[in-house]
Amino acid sequence: MTPAKLEIGMEAPGTAEHLADLARTARKRLVRMHFESRACHIGGNLSALDILLALYHRILQEDDVFLLSKGHAAGALYVALWSMGLLSEEDLCHFHGENTHLSGHPAPGWRPEIPFATGSLGHGLSLAVGMALGKRLQDQPGRVFCLLSDGEMQEGSTWEAIIFASHHPLAPLTIVIDANGLQGFGATRDVAGLELTVEKFRTFGLPAVEIDGHDFDAILAACADPSSGPRVVIARTRKGCGVSFMENRMEWHYLCMNEAQYRQAIEEIEQENKQG
Repeated sequence: MTPAKLEIGMEAPGTAEHLADLARTARKRLVRMHFESRACHIGGNLSALDILLALYHRILQEDDVFLLSKGHAAGALYVALWSMGLLSEEDLCHFHGENTHLSGHPAPGWRPEIPFATGSLGHGLSLAVGMALGKRLQDQPGRVFCLLSDGEMQEGSTWEAIIFASHHPLAPLTIVIDANGLQGFGATRDVAGLELTVEKFRTFGLPAVEIDGHDFDAILAACADPSSGPRVVIARTRKGCGVSFMENRMEWHYLCMNEAQYRQAIEEIEQENKQG
């Protein structure tokens, strides 16, 4: 991966402090992008953003592959790529527009960082497991990382992929679950109560840890340098992270911001920057 392009604050690039500064700038750009495009799914984008920034700025190396299974967090992926200098400001201005590459769910074929379309949920982990198997069979270097939503853990195809991953030798595979506790029809525990615990994944033979998905030190410690095989990181996050009226609110899976809400969101993020 190319080095970080946004120079935020005085902290050394790649440190947790630098990532926290970077996240505030990226959060503002993500909110603005969604407001200007009238796009929805902002809540789940904000829950995933810190994980994506940590992966792109500190974890991913040249031979690694990342797959965004929760495709409705495409905006956060685009902002992470922008923060790396891989997308331009002009690119972001066309998000969710006509004839754009930056669709509401990732479309493949125009950036090497987007290997598959992931608009249909529940299939990303199967693709990532196949990529990890392919790397091992072809003796290719590099690791595979996959970011899922906790709602996707209700999909049978996800658990088939976990069973396959636990049974077959793979290249290093890190499965990160953005566990914000909410999905399109309500709380995940109410829609289909499947409690995600490290013990559950360990019964499938996969090492697992649970972390705060907005703590950069925790994200880096959990995701850095997997030596072999698959493992699971349950990242507890907040839907709408950083914006008070969006946090832990299911409706921000769908709603678009009006101008007053947008201005409040930007003000809160800027205030966080001053306090931080």
